[in-house]
Amino acid sequence: MSYTIYVPCDTTAVSVGADKLAHALSTQAQQTGLELKLVRNGSRGLFWLEPLVEVETAQGRVAYGPVRPSDLASLWEAEFFKGGEHPLKLGLTEEIPFLKQQERLTFARVGVIDPVSVTDYEAQGGWLGLRNALTLTQADIVSAVTASGLRGRGGAAFPTGIKWQTVLTADSEQKYIVCNADEGDSGTFSDRMLMEGDPFCLIEGMVIAGLAVGANQGYIYLRSEYPRAFNTLKTAIVQAQAAGFLGSNILNSGQAFDLEVRLGAGAYICGEETALLESLEGKRGQVRAKPPLPAIQGLFGKPTVVNNVVTLASVPVILAKGAAFYANYGRGRSRGTLAFQLAGNIKHGGLVEKAFGLSLHELLYEFGGGSQSGKTLRTVQVGGPLGAYIPAEHFNLPLDYEALAQQEFMIGHGGVVAFDDTVDMAKMAQFAMEFCVEESCGKCTPCRIGSVRGVEVIERIRKGEERDTNLELLKSLCDTMINGSLCAMGGMTPFPVLSALKYFPADFGVTAAPKV
Repeated sequence: MSYTIYVPCDTTAVSVGADKLAHALSTQAQQTGLELKLVRNGSRGLFWLEPLVEVETAQGRVAYGPVRPSDLASLWEAEFFKGGEHPLKLGLTEEIPFLKQQERLTFARVGVIDPVSVTDYEAQGGWLGLRNALTLTQADIVSAVTASGLRGRGGAAFPTGIKWQTVLTADSEQKYIVCNADEGDSGTFSDRMLMEGDPFCLIEGMVIAGLAVGANQGYIYLRSEYPRAFNTLKTAIVQAQAAGFLGSNILNSGQAFDLEVRLGAGAYICGEETALLESLEGKRGQVRAKPPLPAIQGLFGKPTVVNNVVTLASVPVILAKGAAFYANYGRGRSRGTLAFQLAGNIKHGGLVEKAFGLSLHELLYEFGGGSQSGKTLRTVQVGGPLGAYIPAEHFNLPLDYEALAQQEFMIGHGGVVAFDDTVDMAKMAQFAMEFCVEESCGKCTPCRIGSVRGVEVIERIRKGEERDTNLELLKSLCDTMINGSLCAMGGMTPFPVLSALKYFPADFGVTAAPKV
């Protein structure tokens, strides 16, 4: 009898020994004469349980974790491959509370399938959105995306349908679809997880985008630090081409779409769409002045859709199940789901896909389990290194674009980095400026020079040197960066600084922050 066992090939799982575990499992099976089918799936996103091993049983998949090679002897004795009892047994995977309480639409297949199996993907509902799109007009596809309420998941939250409509109506014989996979925000990993765990979902979304706007060429601009995602995507593209989902005649429809993966330049600024396009064209990654927008003059001066990974990967379910199905999740103008990523000082770090509207408190405590240190959570930074610090007094805020914006916060890419009450917020404010010094493309003065001056001013404040004067100077400097920078790199660097100063003035040696 053959048994099917799943061991993730995701970067996070591999970092804690998944490859070694998979090899040890295969060796043990050979030595004991057990017929074993070993599937390297993506991660379910329960990172504190990695490597998470799943076993196929008549009742469903049973999970064990975290599993180390040293656990195999006792697991074998317990006949875990039949779902046997063991201290590491977690029960049915789908019943694990962290996973069961989620609403997985975009990540429905991540951790379920073999990432590079076209057959697995199709068996789990893959390609249905593309098949439906092939029966629609370009305008109908764009209308469906617009009606779904999907907004850019990379951080800007711009309505996806409006961007696609702009490219559709642009007059050009050549148009492009560019996927921004340069995931550089601190505490974010949803793009990587999806590319490593369900690459066909991204491919399908990009093909649908191409059909919608009349583009026949796509590029995935991938973060250079993601070698596993790079190899997985390349393999998946070859498989999709062989199966007729890419190429000159997609599913015998007469429609064409080709796709390539290009490695990024290793700079945070290349996550900004115009700097990305410059890099993709072989130039130095510096921001372009707008207008013109990339939707009008983008890659090589042609109309270009630039969306991030999760945005494009959300399109297949919209075309498969309908705009109303997707829009039924969420609240207000924040429709659908977002893949929140829990990191930092958190007990249960990982990925949580939920409809907009849950509170930060629910995310941090019901899913995250509170701090890893056991101390009180003092603040979280949401939206990457340019995101504001949200204090515990605001943990009851619903997580949607507008609710956070009203309090001068942002969701961004969905990364949530937690800090307990030992954190020095003045030090974190200085780090924000130091990050900008390191990652600024250098094109505009407020960002290039302002961040250097910002580090110097905060250092003086932390030392107690002419504190009141330097606080006023910091306020003025932040105002200049916000209103004078060419892009969000310099324009948003003051957000974490000012939020730290506003909510944690004592860390700067003052009782109240100066008004900005």
